[in-house]
Parts: sequence; structure tokens; C-alpha cells
Amino acid sequence: MAKKKEITVDDVVKEMEKILKKKDYFIPYLVLKELAEKAIEEGLTDKLGLLIDKTIEQYEKGKIDAAEACGIVAAQSIGEPGTQMTMRTFHYAGVAEINVTLGLPRLIEIVDARSTPSTPMMTVYLEGAYKVNSDMAKKVANQIEITRLHDIASINIDVENLVIFVELDDKAMERKDISKDDVIERIKKLKKIDVKEIGKDLRIELEDVGYKNLLLTAENLKKLKIKGIDGIERVIIRREPEEGYVIYTEGSNLEEVLNIEGVDGKRTTTNDIQSVARVLGIEAARNMIINEAYNTLMEQGLHVDIRHIMLVADTMTVDGTVRAIGRHGVSGEKSSVLSRAAFEITVNHLLRASKRGEVDRLGGVAENIIVGQPIKVGTGAVKLVMGAPSKGRK
Repeated sequence: MAKKKEITVDDVVKEMEKILKKKDYFIPYLVLKELAEKAIEEGLTDKLGLLIDKTIEQYEKGKIDAAEACGIVAAQSIGEPGTQMTMRTFHYAGVAEINVTLGLPRLIEIVDARSTPSTPMMTVYLEGAYKVNSDMAKKVANQIEITRLHDIASINIDVENLVIFVELDDKAMERKDISKDDVIERIKKLKKIDVKEIGKDLRIELEDVGYKNLLLTAENLKKLKIKGIDGIERVIIRREPEEGYVIYTEGSNLEEVLNIEGVDGKRTTTNDIQSVARVLGIEAARNMIINEAYNTLMEQGLHVDIRHIMLVADTMTVDGTVRAIGRHGVSGEKSSVLSRAAFEITVNHLLRASKRGEVDRLGGVAENIIVGQPIKVGTGAVKLVMGAPSKGRK
């Protein structure tokens, strides 16, 4: 007896595409693939025609009407739940030791397109052996976390002889994977000082001997970077189920972290939107605005349709850069004078427009309300003229 051929996802997708061709209708491939997977799973491969009909019906329902005021609907849909958000700034996000801005302050940060978030953070995923071996994960963490001299040594000032002694902590250096030669090499990069080894410790003498210069050099030594990436002040390694070891950082520097061996560049994330735009491009920044805004609202228990957030993200990134929604970005760049004036600093906008001789075409909502005309959305977008009935006709 011949074995029955197993139906694959591709077979079902091809069959669906044939049905759609007959109906002269288009459905995206990813939707068809998901439908095919479900049809095989539920044993509905013999009812593909009905599935396609239902999908088309739902797709048509999901379409927006012509001349619908989608911007206003999106603004209301995000703004109203926003009034119920908490004002608390800090919250423990998954990792007990790291604070992350959430709630309303985070949503404001996102739509303002801030150059740096108030609490920058990264989630660094590892690949291969690095995510299962704790020693290898620690090695990556040591390369990422910034280590300053005061983290691995105690710095003592000898006021009488005007010299500085650096007592190295062997255990701390071993933990951070730093050698004595690394420390000496970094110290020598400071100007006008001489480094001498005295057993385990280091003696630092100044070229310009003086009490004030001694204190200044001691402070510079404390803050001297020995190892790590600028901006990453602290790291925490956690073993996550089904993920292995994951590194959480306080501070962000996406560009340099992605260059480190063992880091999974495809999944490593940061909450710094401008950094994502610089390193990965505008599409990645758009996706991140959507994810960050959606997750911020969901974390507060507020359910907003993702398409409203997508509209905001599209508006912010439409010209290839990440722009704020406020007067320094999208709202301040509107072509309508009255619309800009209605938003903020009214007198300045009107004076500037009159100086330049600007013309307002009254194309938007705010400007038409100001002059008392019907707005050009919804029913106002249609110009309908009815002929008066003649006397002879009833």
C-alpha cells in the first residue's frame, strides 16, 4: 500500500494562492504562511476556500475608511490611556539590581526622541559556547563593563614626599581579568608622570611637583579607565530559562558592544532609540519605537491597538531621521502657520510667518476649525452638490 504524502506548509500556501488568483485578491505571504500552519495543525486543509473567505472578510473589516481622521483617532487612543499611567520614574525591570524608567516618563522620552534615555540599559544576548559556559560569559561581561583604577586598587597620597602609591588588589584584578602590565600601560598614558614598580605596588612621581597638582593627579588616577566600554557602568549576568547566560547592563553603547566576540548581534537590544538609528538604521529605530511604546503601555496594563503606535512611529521616522513629536520636530515643521500657532508659542509663529509672507492653504484640521470652515476629513472631505428638483417633477 502506497504511503500517503504529507502535506507541507508550502503546498497549502500554493493552493491558497490559486484560490486568491481566481478571486483576484491579494493577501501578504506571511499571513498566508500563518494560515497554512494553523490549517495543517487543526486539520482544515480541505476547507481552504472557506478559510480564505473568512480572512478576506476580516481583512476588509480591518481597513480604514477613506478620509478617516486616523491621526486624531491614534492620538486619542494613546493619549487617553496615557492619563492613567503612573508618574513613578524607576522600576525594577526583570533584573532586581537595575532601575529602568517606565510609565509616563518613559513614554514622553520615546515621543520626544531624546538623544539619551534617563536610564540607558542593554540586554546583551550571547551565542554559541558563551551562553552555556559561565566563565566565558564572565569574560564577555568583563570586556563590556567599564573598570576604573579605584575598582581594582587603593590610591594613597604621600603628602610629605609628594608622591602617590597605588596598591593593587590581586583578587579584584583576577576577577576582572586584568594584569599588572595592563594597569602600568594605562597609567603611562597620563601626561607628566613617572611610574615605578615597588614589589606588588606602584609609585607615581610628578614632573611638576606641587600639592594642588598632586591632588588633581590622584583624582584623575581614580577615574582612569583600565578596561571596558565607555558608557557601561555596571553589568549583571543572569541565567535565563531556554536562553542560557544573558548580560544586563546599566548604560548603553550598542556600536562597541556588537563588536565583542561572543555577543549575538541579531538579538542584543538597547533602550536608546537614537543609538539604534545610528548603528542599525531607520527601519530598526522605527521597530524599536513601536516595541518600546507598546511594551511601556502594556506594562501598565493599558491595551492600545499597535496600529495607532505604528502610525506615530511612521510619522517620527518618515524622513529617514528620528524626529520628536513636539515643537522641535513634527509639530514645529508643519506647513500650516495656524496649526503651528495653535500648538505652541502662538505670537512668535504668527510674527515669523507675517515677516516671511507665508500662505496657509488650510489643509489640516486645526486651521479649518480656527477659521470656522468644515474640516477636510470624514464627511467634510466630500464635496456634494445636489440639483434642485424642477417644479414639474414630484
